[in-house]
Amino acid sequence: MTAWTAPFITSDADLGSAPILRREFTLDDGHGAVTGATLDVSALGVVEAWLGGERVSDHLLEPGWTSYEWRIRVVSHDVTAHLTDTAAGSAAVLALVLGKGWAAGRLAWGGGGGWYADEPAGFAELRITFADGHEQLVATDTDWQALSSAITADQLYDGEDIDARLRDGSFLTPGEVTTPSIDGHEGRTSAVRTVDIGERELVADTVPPVRPLAEIAPVDVWTSPSGATLIDFGVNLVGWLRVVASGPAGTVLTLKHAEVLEHDELGTRPLRTAKATDHFTLSGGEDRFEPRFTFHGFRYAQVDGWTGTLDELRTAVTAVQVGSDLTRTGTFASSHELLNTFHDNVVRGMQGNFLSVPTDCPQRDERLGWTGDIAAFAPTASYLFDTRAFLGDWLRDVWLEQQHADGVIPFVVPDVLKYSPAEDFGTPDATAIWSDAGVWVPWTLYQAYGDTAVLEEQLDSMTAHLRRIKGHLSPEGLWDTVFQFGDWLDPDAPPEDAAKAKADPGVVATACAYRSATLVAQAARLTGHEAEATEAEELATGLQAAFRQHYVTDGRIRSDCTTVYALAIVFGILDEDDERRAGDRLAELAEQSGYRISTGFAGTPFITDALTQTGHLDDAYRLLLQTECPSWLYPVTMGATTVWERWDSMLPDGTINPGEMTSFNHYALGAVADWMHRVVGGLSALEPGYSSVLIAPQPGGGLTWASTSLDSVHGHIAVRWELVDGELLVRAEVPEGVTAVVRLPGAAEQRLGGGTHELRAPAAVPAA
Repeated sequence: MTAWTAPFITSDADLGSAPILRREFTLDDGHGAVTGATLDVSALGVVEAWLGGERVSDHLLEPGWTSYEWRIRVVSHDVTAHLTDTAAGSAAVLALVLGKGWAAGRLAWGGGGGWYADEPAGFAELRITFADGHEQLVATDTDWQALSSAITADQLYDGEDIDARLRDGSFLTPGEVTTPSIDGHEGRTSAVRTVDIGERELVADTVPPVRPLAEIAPVDVWTSPSGATLIDFGVNLVGWLRVVASGPAGTVLTLKHAEVLEHDELGTRPLRTAKATDHFTLSGGEDRFEPRFTFHGFRYAQVDGWTGTLDELRTAVTAVQVGSDLTRTGTFASSHELLNTFHDNVVRGMQGNFLSVPTDCPQRDERLGWTGDIAAFAPTASYLFDTRAFLGDWLRDVWLEQQHADGVIPFVVPDVLKYSPAEDFGTPDATAIWSDAGVWVPWTLYQAYGDTAVLEEQLDSMTAHLRRIKGHLSPEGLWDTVFQFGDWLDPDAPPEDAAKAKADPGVVATACAYRSATLVAQAARLTGHEAEATEAEELATGLQAAFRQHYVTDGRIRSDCTTVYALAIVFGILDEDDERRAGDRLAELAEQSGYRISTGFAGTPFITDALTQTGHLDDAYRLLLQTECPSWLYPVTMGATTVWERWDSMLPDGTINPGEMTSFNHYALGAVADWMHRVVGGLSALEPGYSSVLIAPQPGGGLTWASTSLDSVHGHIAVRWELVDGELLVRAEVPEGVTAVVRLPGAAEQRLGGGTHELRAPAAVPAA
């Protein structure tokens, strides 16, 4: 591991802008040509590095957000190409532009910020290797210089202000630098000082970087009834606008961002206190603006100050979609176009919310790593994209937060809410689903990729969570003694009280505790920790007995609603007779609801599996394909391009849900895509990592074909089925070394090896 020794540095004076830290240096002479160069860079805040007059990479918001109290990532870049044209003995410049980011900026909706740092600070170690093996080190120290920049304001929530009149590229090249001043922005230079980072550990970055993922042109530009100039980019995305503009010096373009329109105007109320607004001040020539120290969740933008035509604006503006650059691994398609659009929305929502950490939403004054969301969504995420490094790194922060909170896995990770408590949740403690993420997410990664290393690394965290639960059990052995989110955002809950669900929170929590205990027992046994396995098994046995005794009567579960039956069935907490009766009751409740969804965050990921498992596949399909509110497809019929936070984030009349907490880009309720891959598509893992797979499509809902594929750790796996003339035709691709078990209706089970296989079975006419 690299032993970094350079200090973090910052400007010794307030420069009134995002600071530039600059160091001019001379390449050592007498050692031949440069043969290699590596730049290790980090920040408290975010940093953009420049060397030899060019950006070092297209990475954004480096080094990302970690639990800064204990660890900060250091990102390594190969910068050899930036120095190969610089002769020995010649001067070059290394520069760092700093933004506030998560460490020094406003964070969480309770107000305030700078929870991790008073000001942004940068770190760099540039190691240059020459032909004869000599190494030169250029590192941050007090010999650097600080300069003002053209970025006069930057906040993740509020946006970025850039004044092109203050731009000056002299900081990138050797020699004297200039700092323009205008209209109250005084260009300044300053000495630098070191920043003590205390006991924080610098760790090598191992996660996919945030970078540009796509560029999206406007699909429409028009004038609203109020006279505002609006742009529609066709999809709800995360990123910012790039603008090329010219006009009189001092002209200010104001760009406001929002996810939806309401009454034909920009719908900004769901942003709460986030301004989500960029300001670009023109220089008098042709200017190109692109913020890089903020991000917005938006489909629409309002542009104020534009003096050209609407057609000119259409060509001048491009939306830049950004996110952590994860490798796509899973696909799905079917004969049902609304279902395909829904799946696309799940993918797009994940891309927007996997930005350094797995966030809840990308637009309002929140954007936090809510544990409950990823607990629900991790199986879907790990099919759609390679999440090993991304979620594996996030889990390290889960354990760090726990170790400093008496074993409690907090509501958000990194846990900024401990500094900015913004809701009365009582004394923070372990809570079902949210804290269960510390067990469910590593188990998901093991199932998806087959590597027990994540279980070994996280077992202490997983076990600590169980012990925290055990300490809060009631005398009856139930987890019903502390605050619970319960079935958060039950569609029947009032807009102002998302926790007021039909499901008894103790039933939900005890079922979740049982699931966590059974998973920890398996993880401990797999990694050779027998004492921990026995401890978890004993806890699971007690929870199961208490659940059955106090919550189950003749197959009816307390609160008698869809979520409690879904959890009890899928988690395996019932005996065989009660499970059968619970399945029948669940199907009955689904029918009584008109096959409209009736579950929140707790029940939604599991309800279609519970119906399928208990022989009610047609009911699962009817629930999945419902288009009336509340349902998965209702937002699609309303033009949604991402998954909503609430089933009715937008009401049928086109008005925004009156609740204060309303987002149009939340992935949690898209967790049903996992069932779509396994049951509709017909591909699931029989062994962790897909070393053995099950090919078992279960047609229904009037679908005539479906396909799914996965680039697993063992290779490409694909299933496509089609109903033709009373037959189910299946084409399966299996990589070499992987065994596939095939189960088709009316046909004997088969085992297949690597290769492409064509299979047939009789098919019943699927329910419409």
